[in-house]
Amino acid sequence: MIVALFILACLVGLPVFFLPVRAKNGYFFGATAIFAALFLYVAASVLGGHGDLAVDGGPANLFGGSKLVVDKLSAFFIAVVSLGAVSAALYCWGYLKPYRKTKPGPHISLHLFSFLLLFVSIVMVVTARDAYGFLFSWELMSVTSFILILFDAGRPEVRRAALSYIVMMHIGFVFLLVGFAVVSAKTGISGFAGMEAYFGAVKGIPLFLVFLAGFGMKAGIFPLHTWLPEAHPAAPAHVSAFMSGVMIKTGVYGMLRVVSFMGPGLSTGGMVLFVVGIVTGLYGAFLAAVQNDMKRLLAYSSIENIGIIFTALGAATIGYTHGNGLMAACAVSGALLHTLNHSFFKSVLFFGAGNVYGRVHTTSLDALGGLSRRMPVTAAFFLCGVVAIAALPPLSGFVSEFLIYYGFFDTVSGGAGGMIASICGIVALSLIGGIVLLAFTKLFGVSFLGSPRSMAARSASEADRLSLAGFVIPVAGILCVGLMPSFFIGGLLTLSTEVYGLEYSPELYASFTGKLWEISAAAGIFIALTLGLLGVRYMILRRQKQQTSPVWGCGFSTGSYKMQYSGESFSEGLYGISTSLTKNSGGGEVVDKNEIFPNEHTFNVRHKDKVSTLLAQWWRESSRRVGKRAVRLNTGKVNHYIMYALVFLVLVFLLTITDVI
Repeated sequence: MIVALFILACLVGLPVFFLPVRAKNGYFFGATAIFAALFLYVAASVLGGHGDLAVDGGPANLFGGSKLVVDKLSAFFIAVVSLGAVSAALYCWGYLKPYRKTKPGPHISLHLFSFLLLFVSIVMVVTARDAYGFLFSWELMSVTSFILILFDAGRPEVRRAALSYIVMMHIGFVFLLVGFAVVSAKTGISGFAGMEAYFGAVKGIPLFLVFLAGFGMKAGIFPLHTWLPEAHPAAPAHVSAFMSGVMIKTGVYGMLRVVSFMGPGLSTGGMVLFVVGIVTGLYGAFLAAVQNDMKRLLAYSSIENIGIIFTALGAATIGYTHGNGLMAACAVSGALLHTLNHSFFKSVLFFGAGNVYGRVHTTSLDALGGLSRRMPVTAAFFLCGVVAIAALPPLSGFVSEFLIYYGFFDTVSGGAGGMIASICGIVALSLIGGIVLLAFTKLFGVSFLGSPRSMAARSASEADRLSLAGFVIPVAGILCVGLMPSFFIGGLLTLSTEVYGLEYSPELYASFTGKLWEISAAAGIFIALTLGLLGVRYMILRRQKQQTSPVWGCGFSTGSYKMQYSGESFSEGLYGISTSLTKNSGGGEVVDKNEIFPNEHTFNVRHKDKVSTLLAQWWRESSRRVGKRAVRLNTGKVNHYIMYALVFLVLVFLLTITDVI
């Protein structure tokens, strides 16, 4: 079935190469919407209690006769993927309009075709059960996303980011290949089905770490995150939104599957996940807060959110092994809900960054400012995403993080192991939340408030309707989860108990939703009162004659953007910590000591984390050395090439007769 679905996606996507330029986006959106509707129907059927869906797939000589299985966990991720794909495809329709004049038709066609294949390949990843089909889908996902990143390949930084991405993805693929090969060799069963037998017999911590490296590479956990801050700023906005909001969650899905089969090694594996999640969350939050580029800040924020999800998964396993069903159920449900929430608000934020780039032609914070007056709809949607990602009530981010907190706080009075983990989790999440609030206050304030810092920002205008239409689904998701939390929490608690065998009690659901409704209601009343007062103020001022005059500017005759915070000065308090984590570079001319009345000077400071720099230098130097040695094989003599072929055939023969392959 893997091959059949792949061929179907190719056949559906091929007409985009032959359609007129204006019709390409419409056809692409229609095809994506049809696939998403079919996938959502299947997911809703499974989540609605109609049982798992298994589809056998074709001849055994094609990827081992792989089949697709949709259980409740797969159905949940299918829903996340489908909603993200539809919103990204709709936003793409407006985003690519300016590129019709600068990019050739085949270039745009390849981009749209690759996006459709990426969407289908992610669905294949979360439904494949055997190793062959899973690894084929995983590789297809990596290759198509690599092509999407290269949309603007004329820029050297885009080519570097794409190369870094594909190298890291193939390193992760090797880890997964080794992991599945070990499972198959020990149990005789390939794929996830063999993990249950393998982990049931041994603790298997080394194998767990192998899978953590493979899936963590895609998810972007520390220190395997180095591709993510480079790829997201380089890709188009809809690609960044889909990769960050959806694609990196396949790493979360993989670890969920592995953890569900771990058995005796669950305690140690849970502690590893817990520590990795905390370190990843703190690292991503610190690096996000000091960035001066919108998309780079959002990329590091994705690392921070992956850290929160992995922290919750680790807490769930710790709670399960210590017999604390409440902590485990809340943590797993919180991780799944945060996975859904992150896909919503990160799509909104990347779409907003794309609108800013389309109108101002930069995402540097020091060139923005005052955009809320010039792009009011984008600013309103962006603010909704900012409030959600900062976990402020009553929007969606608050619900998922409160669910995780609830499990931690209830366990503080429990056993020693659970108590220590809970205290560490509460402290880490609180610190992460504070830094994230600083980072996104900086992002929205410097970008959309204040005075414009450049002529481009001063002359910006609102994005087109198609680009704004892409916000509808994720914003609706943010509001629905935040204002109707009981609908989502009840289903996720049931899902977590069925997949991981946790204890579920109606009292837990009633207790949690009761407290959540109280907090959400209080926040809703506060927002309603604020809007009401603004309405009264508008009604009063509308009847009066208003006069405007410049505010007092500390002796200056006119206000200037130089009087307001820049992105660099806003997060200056974190530099004492960030300097040990980042390698700073800057551009611009310093003020000469002979300039009594200095001319205007501009500066651009970039904060790149040292881990990313170190690993990038490592693989670039390794690639250079390997390439230098490989060139020696190119002798230009036919007899040498024949000898290479014979050596290869002999090597394959020897490996075959020794049962190595």
